[in-house]
Amino acid sequence: MEVTDGAVDGGAPARLPHAVFRAIRATDDPVLVQVPRRGYRTSLACQRCRAPARCEICHGPLTQSGSQEAVACRWCAHRPDPWSCPTCGGNALRAPSLGHVRTAEEYAKAFPDHEVVTSGGDAVLDTVAPGRVIVLATPGAEPRAPEGYALVVLMDTWLMLSRDDVRVVEESHRRWFNALALARERASAVAVGDPATLQALVRADPIGLASRELALRAETHLPPVGRLATVDGPSEVVEPLAAREWTPNTEVLGPVPTDDGERLVLRAPRREGAALAVALQGVQAERSAAKLPPVRVRVDPVTF
Repeated sequence: MEVTDGAVDGGAPARLPHAVFRAIRATDDPVLVQVPRRGYRTSLACQRCRAPARCEICHGPLTQSGSQEAVACRWCAHRPDPWSCPTCGGNALRAPSLGHVRTAEEYAKAFPDHEVVTSGGDAVLDTVAPGRVIVLATPGAEPRAPEGYALVVLMDTWLMLSRDDVRVVEESHRRWFNALALARERASAVAVGDPATLQALVRADPIGLASRELALRAETHLPPVGRLATVDGPSEVVEPLAAREWTPNTEVLGPVPTDDGERLVLRAPRREGAALAVALQGVQAERSAAKLPPVRVRVDPVTF
């Protein structure tokens, strides 16, 4: 596997790196390009000052669903016309991250002699025909090629790793290895990202990656080594729970403010996980008996 950050001679990274361009030109067989996000321009920012573009009504993120579509708020669907940056007054927008549809347009321009198709969202392909076809697919929506792909390209790996997720590293690698598994024997592969963070791909070493992740979880007492629970609710409900007796070795973190109130994080050794779950169940039972609304409890959440 070849890994590139997209830069050439110390310049800014290119959206379509030379290594990817060269690899696609070298084959006449199907090529799979995995893109982390679906859609067109999934997030927008000011071209001048790079501040995120927000809705003037609800402050939600602005997006664009197609080349002929107007910019709109993802939350309330408001369409600013014209848009103006509240930070610097600029009117031009840029896209820090692109979806698979917009990326497909760029590939179609770069490779006019190839058929370019997309797979993701509500339009997922099962298979692709042999020949000079480039498939732009989101993770989990990759179609199969009858004889396997001659080349697999993993775009924007840094974006996959930037998600706020406890299991972001293992989940990202799972999706990447699943895509690579669709390649034929002796196929080529190119990953766009930081070579230092993609060594498990370069060495084809998922076992080593899992061992390192487990060691890191042990240091921070995170699942599966420990048990983690979050309790979300109004401050007058969550704050008294911070002083409650849970299990002998439960670590209480918080509470911290959230959009809807406060959050308490409880961290316990794995051997006390069942007792912690029973204690949390008791909290819900007490509130139910008092005819009070339940708090939101999550055990070993992926995000928090």
